Amino acid sequence: MPDPVLQATALRKDYRSGDRVIAVLRGAALAVAAGESVSIRGESGSGKTTLLNLLAGLDAPDGGEIRWAGAGVTGVSPGSLAVLRARFVGMVFQAYYLIPELDAGANVLLARRILGPADAAQRARARQLLERMGLTDRAHHLPTQLSGGECQRVAIARALMNQPRVILADEPTGNLDERTGDGVIDQLLGACREQGAALVLVTHNPAHAARCDRRLLLHEGVLGAV
Repeated sequence: MPDPVLQATALRKDYRSGDRVIAVLRGAALAVAAGESVSIRGESGSGKTTLLNLLAGLDAPDGGEIRWAGAGVTGVSPGSLAVLRARFVGMVFQAYYLIPELDAGANVLLARRILGPADAAQRARARQLLERMGLTDRAHHLPTQLSGGECQRVAIARALMNQPRVILADEPTGNLDERTGDGVIDQLLGACREQGAALVLVTHNPAHAARCDRRLLLHEGVLGAV
């Protein structure tokens, strides 16, 4: 494999429940090349979302290391990490997390505003991404005026806005019917290929997992090939 764009080594994460210590990740390791798609499946509660949060720098591991394009992110100050994350990682969630008061176009641009005011070129990119998602005529609609599939496509466009090197998607079709979910996966895989972004897809759907370049299973805190 070429030098990985995203790498995790010996990740450990524990949670406390009263006097109990629950080991969620027990040495999980992952390496993803630029432009590669990797799916992760696992039983409910196996730690898939915990793993994505660690890979995104939203939480810190209790052991192990995470590297973005070869640079370690553990110990980076929260402010610096937020800027790095905005440039390096795009995230897509099951629940969309669109801002209800903003229309689709403004939700896409929100990713850019973390890095500073959006200029004309960035506004044009937001429009192009919505067009890529088949949402040109929905750009000025609020999330409450959009279907679930449309909301998720807006979320994908937002994740791609800053041209990140990695997209992390956590059950992006979990709230959608099968046909709509298939369409969202089409858009997600196609957009990542066009942009050359790596994709880490957490999904319960075996058909969606099979469409990725590699399939992994998270079991007892460790990642293994399917």
